[in-house]
Amino acid sequence: MPDISLTTLALLCLAAFAAGWIDAVVGGGGLLMLPTLLLGLPHLPAAQILGTNKAMSIVGTSGAAVTYLRKAPMRLGMALRIGFAALAGSMAGAFFAAGISSAVLRPVIMVVLLAVAVFVLLRPTFGARPEGAERPELTRARIVTAIVVVGGGIGFYDGLFGPGTGTFLVLALTAVLHLDLVTASATAKIVNVCTNAGALVTFASQGNVIWQLAAVLAVFNLVGGTTGARMALSKGTEFVRGVLLVVVLSLVAKLAFDQWA
Repeated sequence: MPDISLTTLALLCLAAFAAGWIDAVVGGGGLLMLPTLLLGLPHLPAAQILGTNKAMSIVGTSGAAVTYLRKAPMRLGMALRIGFAALAGSMAGAFFAAGISSAVLRPVIMVVLLAVAVFVLLRPTFGARPEGAERPELTRARIVTAIVVVGGGIGFYDGLFGPGTGTFLVLALTAVLHLDLVTASATAKIVNVCTNAGALVTFASQGNVIWQLAAVLAVFNLVGGTTGARMALSKGTEFVRGVLLVVVLSLVAKLAFDQWA
């Protein structure tokens, strides 16, 4: 367990809860949690930050996935096929992540944050299905694209960097399979569990997981994840989309200040 003040630990626990909540509803909990870990534990290598984040987030993501499975409509078999491809991709990405430093990671996170912010601003109705509209047929080509591109590609990204994976999964699943936002979020949780598992295996084998810290943060992430999934199913995502935009822009400003000030 690294030497962490009680104030820093409390802030990390609060961020873990918020990240689980955001991730369960629209994806992107890593956009909050990973920069918070980088800022709160600047003395730790980036690989240990990434590994600890995976060990924590897989618990919250699993809790959200179980909540969605009970109530949300989804094709579990297809989600698992995409998930298995994502697991392989995330293991490969995590292998290359071991040599990345925080100095390289921060600018990449800022670019990802800005890209997500622009998308949220330009597509305020993302994931909404017009009343009475029918969902396009899922062809074999679409399913194969989802497995290879969404599963393998985003899985690799999740193992390599991680922040925004849930959001990217929701975006890609909606674009490729024409899912509504709630179904895409539910499917993304199944896939995200697999990407987290694949990356975690690699990080753990390299000794890059601080298990004591991850266990503490996982409790808060689990509560946040299950709470967020219930809210997504009952209230929709408009409010959370606005909150996510505020968080993203705030983190971009903070990371930019730390990087160049």
